[in-house]
Amino acid sequence: MTPVSIATQPVDRELEAFFSQNFSLRYKACRRVRAQGMARLLALAGLLALALLLAGCGSSPKGRGASGGEAMRTVPRTPHVPLNPESADSIAIHALGLVGTPYRYGGNTPDSGFDCSGLIGYVYRSEVGTPPPRTVASLYNWGQQIDAAELRTGDMVLFGRGRPHHAGIYVGDGRFVHAPSSGGTVRLDVLTSGYWARQHASYRRP
Repeated sequence: MTPVSIATQPVDRELEAFFSQNFSLRYKACRRVRAQGMARLLALAGLLALALLLAGCGSSPKGRGASGGEAMRTVPRTPHVPLNPESADSIAIHALGLVGTPYRYGGNTPDSGFDCSGLIGYVYRSEVGTPPPRTVASLYNWGQQIDAAELRTGDMVLFGRGRPHHAGIYVGDGRFVHAPSSGGTVRLDVLTSGYWARQHASYRRP
C-alpha cells in the first residue's frame, strides 16, 4: 500500500476532525501505537489511519443503508463475554482505522472488503477473540439492549424496525463506523444527521 498525504485525503481529514474532538480516544490510540509497534498497527488498521494517529501523537452517506449478504432469517444466539471499557475503546479505534476500506458483498477482511456485518465480525474477532453472529438479523439477539443515552464506544448500532437491515459500531461523539452499500467504502457517519437521522436505530452492548 502506498502512503498518501493526509492533507489531500477526505477520509483522513474526517478522521483527524473526529480525533481532535475526542481526546480520550486519541490518547488511547497513541498509546496503542507505541505499545504495539508499527507492524502490528499496520495489520490492524491500515496505513492511512496509522499516518493520522502518528500525526496526532506528535502534536452524507453514499449508500442507502442495507448491506448486502445479510439473510433475514432467525439464527441461534451466539454466546459472548461482556466487554470491559478498555476493550470497547480498542474496538472503536480499530473500526476507525478501517474507514475507507471498500465495500464488498459478503466481505469480512480488509483485503477482500467488508459488508456491514463482516466489518463488525472482523473488528470484534480481532480485538476480543469472539465475533458476533455473522448476519445482521441475528445481531438483534446478541448482547444487551441499551438506550441511546447509555451509548459508549464499542456498542453496536442497528437500523430497522423489528428485524434490523443494517448495523455499525459506535465510536463516540455521536458517530458510528459502518460499511453502507455496494460501490461505497467503510464510513464514519453521524447518527443524528442526514439519512441516518431518519432511520429507526436501536443499540446493543456485547
